[in-house]
Amino acid sequence: MDCAEEIAVLKREVASRVGGEDRLVFNLLEGTMTVQSPPAGLAPGAVEEAVARTGMRAELLRGQAGSLSRAGRSERHGRMVLTALSGLFTVAGFLTHVWLGGGIAAALGSEGLGLGHRLPALTAVLYALAIGCGGFYVLPKAWLAARRLQPDINLLMTLAVLGAAVIGEGFEAATVTVLFSLSLTLEAWSIGRARRAVATLLNLAPPVVRLKRADHDELEVSPDQVAVGAIFIVRPGERIALDGEVVSGTSAVNQAPITGESQPAAKAPGDPVFAGTINGDGALEVRSIKPASETTLAHIIRLVRGAQAKRARSEQWVDRFARVYTPAVMALAATVAVVPPLLWGGPAFPWFYRALVLLVIACPCALVISTPVSIVAGLAASARHGVLVKGGMYLELPARIRAVVFDKTGTLTRGELEVAEVLPLSGHSEAELISRGAAMEARSDHPIARAIVSYARRQGAELEPADDLRIVQGKGATARFKGKTYWLGSHRYLEERGQETEEAHRLLEAMADTGMTVVVVGSDTHLCGLIGLRDALRPEVGRAIHELRQAGVRRLVMLTGDNAPTAKVIARSAGVDEHAAELLPQDKVAAVERLVHRYGVVAMVGDGVNDAPAMARATLGIAMGAAGSDAAIETADVALMGDDLTRIPWLVGHSRRTMRVIRQNITFSLLVKAVFVVLTFAGAATLWSAIAADMGASLLVIFNGLRLLRGAPTA
Repeated sequence: MDCAEEIAVLKREVASRVGGEDRLVFNLLEGTMTVQSPPAGLAPGAVEEAVARTGMRAELLRGQAGSLSRAGRSERHGRMVLTALSGLFTVAGFLTHVWLGGGIAAALGSEGLGLGHRLPALTAVLYALAIGCGGFYVLPKAWLAARRLQPDINLLMTLAVLGAAVIGEGFEAATVTVLFSLSLTLEAWSIGRARRAVATLLNLAPPVVRLKRADHDELEVSPDQVAVGAIFIVRPGERIALDGEVVSGTSAVNQAPITGESQPAAKAPGDPVFAGTINGDGALEVRSIKPASETTLAHIIRLVRGAQAKRARSEQWVDRFARVYTPAVMALAATVAVVPPLLWGGPAFPWFYRALVLLVIACPCALVISTPVSIVAGLAASARHGVLVKGGMYLELPARIRAVVFDKTGTLTRGELEVAEVLPLSGHSEAELISRGAAMEARSDHPIARAIVSYARRQGAELEPADDLRIVQGKGATARFKGKTYWLGSHRYLEERGQETEEAHRLLEAMADTGMTVVVVGSDTHLCGLIGLRDALRPEVGRAIHELRQAGVRRLVMLTGDNAPTAKVIARSAGVDEHAAELLPQDKVAAVERLVHRYGVVAMVGDGVNDAPAMARATLGIAMGAAGSDAAIETADVALMGDDLTRIPWLVGHSRRTMRVIRQNITFSLLVKAVFVVLTFAGAATLWSAIAADMGASLLVIFNGLRLLRGAPTA
């Protein structure tokens, strides 16, 4: 299955057996057809028989898709061989006609439209062999289309070839067959190239994993045999086989196959790594955190495989157009062959020949192949750039985005608190304040505690030994340093201890107004200082917002469940047009609905479970793929595997480029048809020139579509 026309034929033939077209899902990228919710008692053999009636052959898929079956590869090879033989027989037939028939003029039919042509016997045999080889895969499908009274491309070409043969134009009949067979071979090649671009994902994960054993030896096993929690070893330069967490060793890992990042990411104990990424020059020991079937790479492969089932609007339009166009052209050709001789008299053969030319040039190959090749190439390029688009329909939408809605935490911000300000009081130093604060937080796993301890380590602070450390549940902690009692906690804990002064209250309010979460450190007698923490913006936010505005996005909005002061600070720093705070999930949905009503096409970018409903309500849902929740990723139409917001304006530009290519292909295909229709009625077109023009148009739209594999510049 290499073209949309074959999908249309399969739908017509198989749908009645499985209970309707809505139960059939086709994946042109992998050449698969899936029957969803099959009727009770439906046997695979019945589906295979229905497929056989189309002239194609089906095999029951066992295991995972991802590569062509042996029969499919054999057919592709056979198609190329037969096309080559058809060309050789055509050349041989022409040369024998020149030799036996009186020169080149006689072989080309200079007597006019094949009238009075008499082919030497050897020439006729060679042309017949050329037609047989080139039409080997076409003729059975044409016969079945005729029996079903459902004309398709194969029937159009077969009628044109047979008609040319009947009037003695053996050279043109053979040439048309060769060129049409070549166009089908090139069409299959173009789909195959796009297919291979995505299929390379299947080869990213290595076939073996080196498990670390208790005796420090290594055992090589298949990735699907590795249990969650097992430790495996990754040598320098090797691909990582499973998602995991580094337990020992440091290295720089090339994550481009998964996230699209251009620079290797530094990895140290505690850092995550992904299956399919490439280790640098350091050996790593990694703890598996997911089974092989649930890794980020496996998830990507499933999403890419499912993308082809969701067809773009332009693909659906071309299918509907071709469904009406083909029978209409056959009716027009029949009219051209019959009506003029009856109305105006004269010989019938010239009009019959023009009808054959009309059949050939009207073949919608270039038109039908123009869109799926472009969509598949666009999807493959997106995956290569760390942007997973779940279908052709979602590749078209970014081109029309008018508003983008961002969640705050984990989307515009990192989702991790960082120390933003340290304010020592009562004669204490910053180093002393951080050292004691980190010592009291060292045993806590709270995000605030982790941020303070991390900051202390980065500053090189030596943690003072804390005695009698006690956790005050929900409030803070206390400890003794050098015999004196110190405490750490929130603004509320400070009030409860009765140690808040007017100056302290003013400082705390001022820091809170800037969006900080404030931790207070004090002793039994005085306030030692304040530590302000903030969820920092992602470094690429400013660039992403700027590029979205340049791309013509009219409204940029931030929605968050966080408090109003924090939301105000983040919104101002990010540069969005408006924001709303303290929202519940249903409030986010209502806000998105208002924007959809006002702007039409709205994208929602989020990472958490609470973002999933709003993403589903938006025209286009975009998930942060690396740090995002499974619910958000599954709900979204697009996943940013590198959590890089600049990929959104890139996607807008890529989508617009894809749409330009599709429009170029459709316009060019129809223009070629229109020009040759005029030439046909003027008597200036021949069969071989018509098929050459059609093949040329097919080649041009194929290569124009494949340009998208290179990706697109940022919008």
